[in-house]
Amino acid sequence: MANPVQFINQTRAEIAKVVWPTRREVLLTTVMVFIMATLTAVFFFLVDLLIRTGLQGVLEMFGS
Repeated sequence: MANPVQFINQTRAEIAKVVWPTRREVLLTTVMVFIMATLTAVFFFLVDLLIRTGLQGVLEMFGS
């Protein structure tokens, strides 16, 4: 097992190598995620509406 002090030093060295995103990058990425989630929700809503309307039409035609 490694020395705890050595482990902490190695961990700090690895964390120092991380390139953290800027505030602007985080904001843009967040906005893009919300836009994509909204577009996906609208797409599936429309597909669901189309399928539901089609099935209701078929059931009304053959249900009577």
